Amino acid sequence: MHIWCPQQFRKAGEANNVDPKVIENAIQVASAVQAVDKRLPPIFSLRHISHLTGVDYFVLRSLVERNYIEPYKVFKLDKKNKRSGNRGYRIISIPSPQLMIVQKWIAKNILKFGEVHTASFAYAENSKIIQAATLHCNCTWMIKLDVSNFFESFSEIAAYRVFRTLGYQPLISFEMSRLCTKLGTETRLRRHPAWQSSSFSKYHKISRYRNRAIGHLPQGAPTSPMLSNLAMKNFDSAVSKIALDNNLVYSRYADDLCLSTNDKSFDRTIARKVIISIYEKMNAIGLKPNLTKTQIVPPGARKIVLGLLVDGNSPKLSREFRAKLRMHFHFLCRSDIGPAKHAERRGFESVMGLKNHIQGLIAYARQIDPTYASSCDEHMDNINWPF
Repeated sequence: MHIWCPQQFRKAGEANNVDPKVIENAIQVASAVQAVDKRLPPIFSLRHISHLTGVDYFVLRSLVERNYIEPYKVFKLDKKNKRSGNRGYRIISIPSPQLMIVQKWIAKNILKFGEVHTASFAYAENSKIIQAATLHCNCTWMIKLDVSNFFESFSEIAAYRVFRTLGYQPLISFEMSRLCTKLGTETRLRRHPAWQSSSFSKYHKISRYRNRAIGHLPQGAPTSPMLSNLAMKNFDSAVSKIALDNNLVYSRYADDLCLSTNDKSFDRTIARKVIISIYEKMNAIGLKPNLTKTQIVPPGARKIVLGLLVDGNSPKLSREFRAKLRMHFHFLCRSDIGPAKHAERRGFESVMGLKNHIQGLIAYARQIDPTYASSCDEHMDNINWPF
């Protein structure tokens, strides 16, 4: 990894006859970023991002101005609410090749070094589902909450604030926030305070940047997971305080929140008060709870966190998870069905899509039960795949 050095920068500037005032100003700008984390790259302008990523400056300028032809391929992905049985969908937005390059660079070289809250376990380096689940093993009471439209709930203002906390100057933070967000079909100037900022809106006075609509984080962009995590840092601190005050343990994995306790004095009344307090914290930053997924799990009931059973001393795969894999192997190995028919019946667009799905389940299982995952690998090897 290349670490920026002010001495080398000054020497190179002097060698190229750059105005000393310009050099010193640039060093001050870079020092603000370096003060946050030495691994963060100083960025001085949108043209500098073009140089760092290899993406044409005028493409970047058009993206920031929101004048570019729709830079995302948008499609709907079906999903089912396990509790209500209702079917819905999530909107997936895949950035164009040029924008993907920029977003991957920002994720790898900037957002990767942002410091998330210790209660956050998703999208962080070396974090695993099992770590979040382990916190809640052997608990007697559990509270589970979920955030609706998680990524779409974070505006370009939230993204801007993340870049500002990383030490970047206001204008380049604004431009990077535009590069990491998109306008939705129903995007509008929202009245919630989380979608308003006087310091942010001044950049709308730049005629080519003016836009009444406010963008949001798109699900499918490589920058969205880490931006949402960093934007949630203060929220995680507030909920951790609520948890501490009520003798609870708190963890968050993306939009899934879980709190648990072994406190014998804890009861449903306290649980309801905790939930109301967390709802208030959500509302304060423009988040909405998915009410159909809010649960109070009392003593004696099965405790499941992120799909893992936590009733014992360590997380275990649930019987539903094992049954799902067993079902797949059963039909995949049947001579009268096999991969092609099974993929079609289960709603997969291709056999490869089905295989990738199962391999993802096995990879998940490997974190929890490597021996079981190895037995699943053997099943996969015995299937007569058509490729």
